Amino acid sequence: MTDGLKQILSILFLFTSVCSACQVKEGPEKNFPPEANNVLIVYLSRTNNTKAIAEIINKHMGGTLIALELKDPYPEDYKAIVDQVVKENETGFLPPLKTKIDSIQKYDIVFVGFPTWGMQLPPPMKSFLNQYDLSGRTIVPFNTNGGYGIGSTFDTVKKLCPNSTVLEGFSTKGGIERDGIYFVMEGEKEKQAEQEIQKWLKKLKLIQ
Repeated sequence: MTDGLKQILSILFLFTSVCSACQVKEGPEKNFPPEANNVLIVYLSRTNNTKAIAEIINKHMGGTLIALELKDPYPEDYKAIVDQVVKENETGFLPPLKTKIDSIQKYDIVFVGFPTWGMQLPPPMKSFLNQYDLSGRTIVPFNTNGGYGIGSTFDTVKKLCPNSTVLEGFSTKGGIERDGIYFVMEGEKEKQAEQEIQKWLKKLKLIQ
């Protein structure tokens, strides 16, 4: 074999190797969804707005779905609950939870869902995030509100989970309880919400 032929073969071999490497690098990345038994969905819902969103997430993610309940439930009267929550936020009181979650360490991904109360994170969700150590977990917040947005809720989740990875949250408008308007998740509204949630979960690479 001549030196010229050897040189040509060496160039061809190098070119083939480079192309193969490029094909691997530029190929589609495989973003496998997490195992359902590693997913926990915890939500607080007074008028079933957030519950409806939690159930849609559960439909696409699987996992364990848990509603937060208090040892001493809030009053039914809207004004009474508002007054109580204002006092709890002012004093930093964390209402004791009736809900108990066993072996929370087994969950890698924890969804936390809540309404916006007074532009803040509801005290029961603060209780949950303070009671359980979610260090090293991936936290995914979701929210419903009366049209005034998330307020400081998502920022508070990040503050209370300093050793966790907090992903981009999801928020949608629900009913306006103070005006007696409740969120009805059915028909076209349900389809729209589900489409938005699927888009969000795909953006986070939690589903394909």
